[in-house]
Amino acid sequence: MDHRDFGRSMNAAKTGRFVTFAAVLGLMACTADISQAADGPFAQFAGNWAGNGTITVQNGSRERIRCRGHYVVGAPGNTLSLSLRCASDSYKVELQSDISYDRGVIQGSWNEASRQVYGQLGGRAAANHIDAKVSSVGFNATLSLTTRGNRQEVLIRSPGSEISEVAISLSRKGR
Repeated sequence: MDHRDFGRSMNAAKTGRFVTFAAVLGLMACTADISQAADGPFAQFAGNWAGNGTITVQNGSRERIRCRGHYVVGAPGNTLSLSLRCASDSYKVELQSDISYDRGVIQGSWNEASRQVYGQLGGRAAANHIDAKVSSVGFNATLSLTTRGNRQEVLIRSPGSEISEVAISLSRKGR
């Protein structure tokens, strides 16, 4: 074998290793996508959560609030039932919702028990984030919920309502 044949053989080996490496990376990426798809976007929301935040009322004043949440995720992670209770010295919020997911779109129902308000919700969900609009007769709000590991940020905005904003940081408590 002369040095040209040896060089071609080495290049072929390098090309073969690169193709194999690229194929393994592609397979890993596909497996991760399949795993996330199989789990559904709500899988990582499951559990008990607790934390603090602020509540902003219509006149602009703010109070600190304490919150607890309990989220139940249905198999395979495409349904979510949530219960979120928050209280400050002057206000109480008791939000409950049942949400279903289908190809990026969420829909469901919600109620706020302390004010006896209920309605529908709709929006979008991704692997760790929910953006939704909630509505009922005479009431509209937006809901944003983001989970990163054992941390979760919740933001509810309803300009013009008695409670115009609720911003909460939660941590998962066990699993």
